[in-house]
Amino acid sequence: MPRPAAPAAPTVYRAQSRPPPPIAATAAALSRLPGPRLTALGSGLLATLTMLLVGFLDALLLDGAPGVYGVFFVLTAAACALWVRPADLMIAPVGVPIAFAVGAIAISDDSGGTGGRIMSVVTALAVHAGWLYAGTVLAVLIVCVRRAALVSRQHRERRQGR
Repeated sequence: MPRPAAPAAPTVYRAQSRPPPPIAATAAALSRLPGPRLTALGSGLLATLTMLLVGFLDALLLDGAPGVYGVFFVLTAAACALWVRPADLMIAPVGVPIAFAVGAIAISDDSGGTGGRIMSVVTALAVHAGWLYAGTVLAVLIVCVRRAALVSRQHRERRQGR
């Protein structure tokens, strides 16, 4: 008796590999950043030194462009809020406005003596208050989100431990 013919093999279609979505790529890039290890004092010092350096470079290269200084301040505030250790989360945003003021010394006009320099720094703080508020609020928001995630994780671990 002849053997029946084998059924034809089904055609298999494979999906082409696509690049990961932008959010996944961003999350992967953020996971490679160093973990939070700075104390609140270290975070404040990092922000202060960074803004002083940015201020001097801005004054030297760009004649004190407020937009450049402001953008770097917002980035510095976010970095410091992300890299502070969990024990110092609520203290970290305090150093950010101080760093802005210290860096403003470099971008302010040098107009006659100590009194003129102080008035120039105060004026720079008033004129660039939008950047100051934006960076400080961003640091506070990042710290609050990190704190809420930490409390939620601790609460979940306690529930699972029961």
